[in-house]
Amino acid sequence: MSAPTADAAHAATTPHDDDPATANNATDAAVAAGEPPAGDDIVRLTLGDREIVLVGTAHVSRSSVEQVRTVIEAEAPDAVCIELDEKRYQSLAEQKRWESLDLREIIRRKQLFTLLINLLLAAYQKRLGGQLGIEPGTELLEAARIAEAGDIPIALCDRDVRVTLRRAARLTPFHRKIWLFASLLASLFDDTTITEEDLQTLRQQDVLTELMDELGRIQPNLKQVLVDERDTYLAARIHATAGDRLVAVVGAGHLRGIEATLRRLAAPDAEAPDLAALEHIPPVSPVWKIIGWALPLVIVGSVAWIGVQQGGAAAGDNALYWVLANGIPSSIGALIALAHPATIATAFFAAPITSLSPLIGAAYVCAFVQVWFAPPTVKEFKTVADDAGSLRRWWGNRLLRIFLTFVLVGLGSTLGSVVGGVEILTNLLQG
Repeated sequence: MSAPTADAAHAATTPHDDDPATANNATDAAVAAGEPPAGDDIVRLTLGDREIVLVGTAHVSRSSVEQVRTVIEAEAPDAVCIELDEKRYQSLAEQKRWESLDLREIIRRKQLFTLLINLLLAAYQKRLGGQLGIEPGTELLEAARIAEAGDIPIALCDRDVRVTLRRAARLTPFHRKIWLFASLLASLFDDTTITEEDLQTLRQQDVLTELMDELGRIQPNLKQVLVDERDTYLAARIHATAGDRLVAVVGAGHLRGIEATLRRLAAPDAEAPDLAALEHIPPVSPVWKIIGWALPLVIVGSVAWIGVQQGGAAAGDNALYWVLANGIPSSIGALIALAHPATIATAFFAAPITSLSPLIGAAYVCAFVQVWFAPPTVKEFKTVADDAGSLRRWWGNRLLRIFLTFVLVGLGSTLGSVVGGVEILTNLLQG
């Protein structure tokens, strides 16, 4: 979300010679006049006996931090709802982001690619925040801080980010995943400067509506998971929060969806959303499982049949070709990543074997070996979001080098499987 949204907002914004008005000018003026806070990014809902004030923010905007503080202090609500889940809140509050990761456990669970996508998103937001002198998510922490100072209960209303990413991965076709990964990677190295003026435009609902609609046209499954489902989830959790007067601090892109859902839930005959269904991670399609086992059986069966038809020497030649076709590009991938020598050797010997098993890939095996022999330092964990914005530093940071190893070995193994498989099947048909 961060990359395409910020880029599109910047493209839609034209520079001005005068100083941009901060987003909380209207709010400050209203408070000074003794009126309720108001503004384009504040939605005030009266739902029966309850009043809910939605505050839309940009997660790397200093003016959003000021506005959140002003609204909560002026409203003195019964509870403050925040667009965070428990894990993200702890990471932000305790400043434990990447350094708290158990990489071996993540690799064992085959979640390294999901982590890589999360890193790219975080690194992009970090770069934007660095331009504006503010950490991403500061306004969410400020909401929690002001609530705690006023002894106001806090409700963390967002869905677990790991569930969101895994649902997005399951529901997004493979070619769309590649498009998304490439877009995120390209935006990470984009040197376009984003100003507070751009972010103020980004917070305006008409611009965000256009951006969300565009995302829906390009990536309907991705928008469904990242935007629509979270709109429903956030609205349901906000609606379930105790109190007659609530303030909810959410990303501005969710304002329209949350407002619509809250109005619907206020109806007497409204049914509450099934949050368990929104937290369910769809299983892998059985078609992929069949393909995963069928391809190794075809390769092994073809080599065996070549042995029957053409003799053991021919079978041995084809088996050796499979080993070299898989091992060489995989080890070259590890070498390009400047992986540990043990990882490079593992790539050569593991790829021919793992390519015949759908249970684990050479990329995960090599990533695990790389973690074992060249674990990242605490300093590298802390600087990973900054280092990810520089192509050169991907090879200098050991954590990023693990990601490089994972991606490049995976590409090498895939290429080797295609080349080796085509050669074996060609020899089978010619025999």
